[in-house]
Amino acid sequence: MTVVELALLMPVILAVVLLIVQVALWFHGRQVAEAAAREAARVARSAPFDSTAWEDSARTKAKDVIQAIGPRLLSDAEATVTTKDPDERWVTVTGSAVQVIPLLPELAFTITATSGGPVECFRPDNGGDDCR
Repeated sequence: MTVVELALLMPVILAVVLLIVQVALWFHGRQVAEAAAREAARVARSAPFDSTAWEDSARTKAKDVIQAIGPRLLSDAEATVTTKDPDERWVTVTGSAVQVIPLLPELAFTITATSGGPVECFRPDNGGDDCR
């Protein structure tokens, strides 16, 4: 009788354990994406208004952070940069979390993180309005 009960309960226990591992990997992948978006947004926001290279610098920073923190946790990661207002720069990192349970749909593990804000403007000491 005990063997039959164990045979019936074991698939359920295994599925619960795999689900816990899957949620942990998704959560950690989300943390990696948020860190990459936050650091890339810092690079984008600190570049001067008249700079044209901030987009490539932000994308490079996002990829560097992903490679440093969790290159295997966030696959197919892409960083896109946008400007919402003339003085706001935003970075969105999108990728897929590691999939442990093969029968779940791929869309369930897509991770997107966005960070950004206004461009930093350092004003001269003489009280002028020009940003440096």
